[in-house]
Amino acid sequence: MTPPDDSIAPAASMIVLQGWGEGAKVLMGQRAAGAAFMPSKFVFPGGRVDAGDHGADLPDLLAPACHTSLQRHPVGGPISPRILVAAGLRELAEETGLTLLQPRADALRFFFRAITPPGRPRRFDARFFLARAQDFVGDHAGFSAASGELSHLQWLDVAAARSLDLPFITRVILAELQASLTEGDGAAAGGVPFFDNSGPQPAFLRL
Repeated sequence: MTPPDDSIAPAASMIVLQGWGEGAKVLMGQRAAGAAFMPSKFVFPGGRVDAGDHGADLPDLLAPACHTSLQRHPVGGPISPRILVAAGLRELAEETGLTLLQPRADALRFFFRAITPPGRPRRFDARFFLARAQDFVGDHAGFSAASGELSHLQWLDVAAARSLDLPFITRVILAELQASLTEGDGAAAGGVPFFDNSGPQPAFLRL
């Protein structure tokens, strides 16, 4: 479904990593050339929250600090972190065929948030969750159960991923990810990065 007019729809994406540190690889795929939103761009698996995500029966997969950050600066009304997690996992399963193997309270980490600027054909308040490939089952090589919504699904080292045809915000997230992988998680202590384009002036915050 398309959000009406210039409304901002909640969305969630999954940044799935194989390994950690400088040798880590990130999962990305390419959107269709005819897509209304970000055609032909390489992105992380993800998409908007659907009605079914509100009733998803999920255990808690986030640390308390992530819950707190996810509920700061609500746009268009508050939304439960559990709903956002459900949307991210559902989109990952649909677009890659990968599903969570063993739920645990720290399986996901809230890593980034961005609101699409005005004037785009779709606008989303997107939360990006960091996850490890080892926590997911499925065809990690051929993605044989994927829906086909994303093509050229592949694991790439972060530097190689940054050379692809990317949306601006994906490029920013990969830079943040590369810093986190090579320099440690010191930046995380300062809060989750948030590109807020909900108002008349864009703002960069930390949640």
